[in-house]
Amino acid sequence: MNERRALGFGLSAVLLWSTVATAFKLTLAEFSPIQMLTIASIVSALVLLVICGVQGKLSSLSTTFLSNPGYYFLLGLINPLAYYVILFKAYDLLPASQAQAINYSWAITLTLMAAFFLGQKIRKQDWVACVLSYFGVVVIATKGDILGLNFESPLGVALALVSTLLWAGYWILNTKNKADPVVGVLLGFLVAIPFAIGLSIWEGATWSQITPSGWLAVTYVGLFEMGVTFVLWLSALKLTQNTARISNLIFASPFISLILLATIIGESIHPTTLMGLVLIIAGLVIQQLKFKPKPISADTD
Repeated sequence: MNERRALGFGLSAVLLWSTVATAFKLTLAEFSPIQMLTIASIVSALVLLVICGVQGKLSSLSTTFLSNPGYYFLLGLINPLAYYVILFKAYDLLPASQAQAINYSWAITLTLMAAFFLGQKIRKQDWVACVLSYFGVVVIATKGDILGLNFESPLGVALALVSTLLWAGYWILNTKNKADPVVGVLLGFLVAIPFAIGLSIWEGATWSQITPSGWLAVTYVGLFEMGVTFVLWLSALKLTQNTARISNLIFASPFISLILLATIIGESIHPTTLMGLVLIIAGLVIQQLKFKPKPISADTD
């Protein structure tokens, strides 16, 4: 029964994450990246507060933060504040299909950063995965003009890659976090919201022109990119006895996302985007493969 529930939670999370690239583009049609971050963060914080209340975790919010305020302050500045402002700007500058494909290389970035900051060993297959995935990024960013290195939006590509550094850095910092993960994520939003509001005021953001569909889109992003989906994914991993099977579901997400982008907002998917995405996913799959060491045969001579 738990495995069935885990699969249901995992599939739900993957399907919801598959919709966010489309939701990002719909929202950015009316909001600036900073406005989008501000409202989506408030929605996410409210949802996570409700979830923490239902789970009886609200009492641990203040004690968790006060146990290491500098640490949680830094986490909140990285994610959601810096990460999502940069990611949303990348989506603003690039076709969503390109931005989301490049963003999927964050797991490779995590491997390299973990080796540098945590002293973890990089295996041969990790190097193969890195080459494949970053070659895929170049294919996507140049639309196949690899030798010419002609980028449609160099800034957009750079921001998408920086977002992978921030996301990987956030999870490296989280390796030292012993707090409940939902509480930790909620604290990040509570730290980030005042800064996001301040940035939107500094930007001179205007809200009067935003339509009801725009408010609906940004609320959806807050609910299903930053809030509920994270809890669904954690629940799936907690219930399952087969973490690899649940984790592998995520590989379906970018391909479903491309279908939704093409059908819902009519975005033209360049063939090289699909080729590059296949290379990135191939790299991620290779990275996850586990090879048994060859048995050492005894010398009978």
